[in-house]
Amino acid sequence: MPEGDAVWRTARRLDGALRGRTLVRTDFRVPQLATADLAGETVHEVTSRGKHLFARIGDVALHTRLGMDGSWRTSDAGARWSRPAHEARVVLATERVQAVGFLLPTVELLSLEQADAVRARLGPDLLDPAFDAVEARRRLDAERGRNLGEALLDQSNLAGVGNIFRNEILYVRGLHPDTTVADDPDLSRTISTARRMLLVNRDFPAIVTTGVDRRGQRTWVYGRGGEPCRRCGTRIERRAPVVTQTHGVEERVTYWCPHCQPASRET
Repeated sequence: MPEGDAVWRTARRLDGALRGRTLVRTDFRVPQLATADLAGETVHEVTSRGKHLFARIGDVALHTRLGMDGSWRTSDAGARWSRPAHEARVVLATERVQAVGFLLPTVELLSLEQADAVRARLGPDLLDPAFDAVEARRRLDAERGRNLGEALLDQSNLAGVGNIFRNEILYVRGLHPDTTVADDPDLSRTISTARRMLLVNRDFPAIVTTGVDRRGQRTWVYGRGGEPCRRCGTRIERRAPVVTQTHGVEERVTYWCPHCQPASRET
């Protein structure tokens, strides 16, 4: 699933292709919007908040998410699509450019007020230049008994953290994956670590948390189950994902170093 940095790049690309342009054709291939037509409307901007995308078109907002398999592709108008037509969910076409959203799990047209309400429910965006660390801390503090990794994944607390970053944040902070929010000895530092990781990665397609942008060396623990820890040599553990309904968040695959992230620690 794309992390917040990838969604940020998608928003920048769509905004560059569509901002200020008039749509000559739209096609919404989801049942609830089958009759919607925004041809003749101007695209004012495309922005992201965490893993959510918002395109302000005329006086409405197109809200989409990429989910596990979704993507937005842009190309010259009339060019052949890079993915099968049956995967398309949204088509936005101007005279020169077309943007096609494939396999998007969320596609909805909202009033501008409704879009503001969706954004308000999301936590502070880690990639926002005006990121509100105090509000992020307040939202996490409200769930002190919750698993920290799960709380970081919850977009209503912090907008932008996905499973790769969750694993890497906990490793860098030396926190076991079963740590609760209350047991984090320095929650503000965890928040700043999350923000720093996303900022460093926002302009690059491959997530790099080790500082080494070479295949097989980019992450500390994610995707490295059974391999030696880069710091201490201990075998990296892997926990299979378990789908839970709590807070509507799935507990995804977890990686950690038992030595660098002990199950109990002095605070």
